[in-house]
Amino acid sequence: MSDEPVDGRDAEAPEEPREDAPSESPDEPEFDRPASDPDAERPDLETDGEGVVGDRHDPTPTYPDADEEIGGIETPPDDEEMPLADHIEEMVLRLAVVLLFGAGGTAIGLLWASDAILFVWDNVFPYAEGEVPPPHLYNPLELWLTRIKISSLLGIMVALPAFVYECYLFMRPGLYPHERKYYLAAVPTSVVLGALGMLFSYVLVLPILFRYFTYYAEGSADVAYALGDTFNLIITLTGFLAIVFQIPLFIMLAIMMGVTTRRWLAQKRLYFWAAFAGLSFMFTLDPTGMAPILVAVTMILLFEGTLFVLKWVGTE
Repeated sequence: MSDEPVDGRDAEAPEEPREDAPSESPDEPEFDRPASDPDAERPDLETDGEGVVGDRHDPTPTYPDADEEIGGIETPPDDEEMPLADHIEEMVLRLAVVLLFGAGGTAIGLLWASDAILFVWDNVFPYAEGEVPPPHLYNPLELWLTRIKISSLLGIMVALPAFVYECYLFMRPGLYPHERKYYLAAVPTSVVLGALGMLFSYVLVLPILFRYFTYYAEGSADVAYALGDTFNLIITLTGFLAIVFQIPLFIMLAIMMGVTTRRWLAQKRLYFWAAFAGLSFMFTLDPTGMAPILVAVTMILLFEGTLFVLKWVGTE
């Protein structure tokens, strides 16, 4: 048989080097070699020509640090993701704390409730001293219920700063350091504004209201004011005005925290006026319309007064 190869190629011809064969030159120093692919040094990985198949990835999700920027916005230092159920549970617990403070203030107010009833009764009616009509009881529990109601005014005074502070604790992780300072400064301010609202109601609103009631009732019927119904109106107005006087505080906080601007509030003032009127008629139970009008005017004056002060100091 012939020794010539069947395929016609030279049997002794040297095999041509492959392009992808690594260089085996012993003289080439290590630092001159190109850096190899890190995946190539791991023979246990499988590839499909497009990427690594057998590489194991850590399934734990990674979140950015609290002080990193996300989408160009720097996050607050203590901001973190929480499930919705945890948020609701925390909100309910903080509301329970506010109610506990309010109940404690009401319990303390019961110690002086009778003296407070006599003092208020003698000063809200437009009569000379000694001519004020006495209160009338039409229910065996009317006096005790009235004591509890007037004690609730002290409960509102105690619960207002607690409410502001608990709101601060609830929102604290999402607030920046300068926003936390604004909110903490709002706690004593809330107490002062609440006291001013109650004083405003006692000195101005209630005397005007009862003078109006007495004027249209005289000559038509004998005036005999029921203790419970009278104090329902007094307590509702006084407590509501204590909350109404928080309007300047809420506006200042919203502007300082960048939620809104004075210019935007001024442009939307008619909407706020309508909302104030609606809230007044909703929470002030007076079919004559006098009490809701007084409260709505007070809310509008507080709103516009705050905007005027902000414009005067140059805040936009």
